[in-house]
Amino acid sequence: MKEKLRQALSAREKERIINPQRIPAAVILPFYEKQNQYHILFTKRTANVKNHRGQISFPGGAYQEGDSSLLDTALRECCEEIGLSPDQIEILGELDDTPTFTSNYIITPFAGLLRCPFTLKVNRYEIAEIIEAPVPALLDTNNLRYGTEVVDNQTITAYYYSYQGKVIWGATARILHQFLSIFAQVLERTS
Repeated sequence: MKEKLRQALSAREKERIINPQRIPAAVILPFYEKQNQYHILFTKRTANVKNHRGQISFPGGAYQEGDSSLLDTALRECCEEIGLSPDQIEILGELDDTPTFTSNYIITPFAGLLRCPFTLKVNRYEIAEIIEAPVPALLDTNNLRYGTEVVDNQTITAYYYSYQGKVIWGATARILHQFLSIFAQVLERTS
């Protein structure tokens, strides 16, 4: 599965957004195998953080001077927020850049397979909760709603994933939707 996902991610043309009015940021979409099924790890942000308070997100944040690339940004933030060091994450590829609509970011997402076993060290100032969602639950269409949002004067499809009473929405849901679409295609080809 890992190599097929890597191939699927590298075979597609990544959509890049260049907008100097927005702040570059990056996230890791961390997934791993547990009890014979894949899971995706999310964080729920605390009320202490400046942006996206209380929202469900992927580990990540804004590019900082000193980061050599957006991948370095994502890996640094992942380590700061949940204690995963870069050697615990195998980057399989990039997903499309995604703008936020409650803040002014362009997010570059990286799909990262976690090397098991891994241990998390959660930064409680930034992260209130870790959420582990099995991919089959996220692929279940009963857990997905659609809507529309306006971002940069463009109407886009908004996704709302429900899992155990929690709702994943916004840029995180758009990134998740793209990853799950690729994951489902790879699953279909391997069945």
